[in-house]
Amino acid sequence: MTNSDQSQRGWEKTASQLRQLEESLLNPAVRRDGERLRTMLTEDFLEFGSSGKVWTRKSIIELLATEKNFYSPSIEDFHCSMLTDKVALVTYRTLRNDGKSGESLESLRSSIWTREDGAWRMRFHQGTRRS
Repeated sequence: MTNSDQSQRGWEKTASQLRQLEESLLNPAVRRDGERLRTMLTEDFLEFGSSGKVWTRKSIIELLATEKNFYSPSIEDFHCSMLTDKVALVTYRTLRNDGKSGESLESLRSSIWTREDGAWRMRFHQGTRRS
């Protein structure tokens, strides 16, 4: 196996891990689990919400603990770019149907993940509604 092959396999493994982590953050049980979220988000985590609101680690954990009527979206067009060996940028689209109105909602999403002490943790996330 060449170094290029090993590098490609390492990247594929990282991309798969990060997709699983992103998917877990769309699971209502994970979203309500403050302890689990504290292990997944860095201390200086920030989120720019589609409403324009800025969320810190503390404020997003408090919000998600009381979240009701969340309908898990599906992920499409997932891409992972390694910025360094310990920093990754992921981008994707989410699609979901609003449980109340039945309206189909699409968002563009991006996250920056950093590898700390052998684990990937989200440092930044942004969601942008697509009309």
